[in-house]
Amino acid sequence: MNQHADLKETFPDDVKIPEGKTLGQWVESRVARYETRTLDWDALKFQADFDPKYKRAQMRYIGTGATGVSADPNAIPSEHFTFSTMVLPAGCEGPLHLHTDAEEVFFILKGERIRIMVEHQGELVETILKERDLISVPAGLYRGLVNEGREEALMCVMVGSTKPETPTYPPSHPLSKVKRPKL
Repeated sequence: MNQHADLKETFPDDVKIPEGKTLGQWVESRVARYETRTLDWDALKFQADFDPKYKRAQMRYIGTGATGVSADPNAIPSEHFTFSTMVLPAGCEGPLHLHTDAEEVFFILKGERIRIMVEHQGELVETILKERDLISVPAGLYRGLVNEGREEALMCVMVGSTKPETPTYPPSHPLSKVKRPKL
């Protein structure tokens, strides 16, 4: 007997399992296994082509994030937020950028010295994150990061939107004039 059968009345009845799928098939379609992911060094390659210090890679799990990738059939569709991992080589950076539509969270899985910069109306605040530290940056603030450590950093990146708008860069930043390719 199912140990949860007596709880049936307390389960929500508004969950919609996609037509033609069993609960098991649906649950499995929402699993993103590491061995089926690939590092996408091309999502932000236009930045690294401009200057190698901007080299980094995204590995998508839920949605396509905010890197400008329009679709990834290997990612779980996003319902409320996106989730990816980011590899940031030593000495490389994610430039100051702005999400006007969504909060962005960085959780450091591996890394000894990740400098986070947050800027608003000319005021710049910096903090250092290390392994297992997290920062949540609200929408409307510029954010950027630099790996000042000796080894590559690995972080989780969550953006609080189903399909985040492509970020913009400060008008004075050289990347604001670089053409982003359609991916």
